[in-house]
Amino acid sequence: MSRLLYIKASPRGAASQSSAVADAYLAALREQLPDLIVDTLDLAQEKIPDFDGDKVAAKMAVITGQNHEARQKTAWDEITTVANRFISADRYLIAVPMWNGGIPYRLKQYIDVIHQPGLLWGLDPERGYFGLLKNKKAVLALTSGAYGPLMPSPAFGVDHHSTYLRDWLSQAGVTDVEEIRFQPTLLNPDPEGSFKAAVAAARSLAARA
Repeated sequence: MSRLLYIKASPRGAASQSSAVADAYLAALREQLPDLIVDTLDLAQEKIPDFDGDKVAAKMAVITGQNHEARQKTAWDEITTVANRFISADRYLIAVPMWNGGIPYRLKQYIDVIHQPGLLWGLDPERGYFGLLKNKKAVLALTSGAYGPLMPSPAFGVDHHSTYLRDWLSQAGVTDVEEIRFQPTLLNPDPEGSFKAAVAAARSLAARA
């Protein structure tokens, strides 16, 4: 039995094209894995804690091997609760529109909360960072208005979108990462056809799960 965490980064609800592409992948994946457990994390609806001063202090205490003070322990317990939901998944499906070349701020906030030492990563003075997650898979459903892999850059945007997500996942130990792209969505001579192609790619990818 496999557990998938479906992270929706767009606040657009039913109008979100990144979620629509991800939904097509998920529907096809359910056919392949009927026992799949899906946990949906809609970042526009869920309350993500602020990464405030107490949480920063708690993180630094972990890095430096110090004990948590009372407020730091409370902050770290809150971080751990949020991170454990991510850690417990075997698979990740992350639907992410491009905002200003990068990712939506709510997703960045979520990553800043959960990407912590001793939870998702460790740091060796000689080898550098190493991921603590093992045998995980991730699929990124990516959309953008003007940017596309074949569009001239930086005139139509720069991809700090998929690159950031891949780097983050890799540092956490998730190296099996696939992408489904519907880019661009606005400057597209055939948006309907391109969307259908993205959905077909999503279904094809799920069939190989």
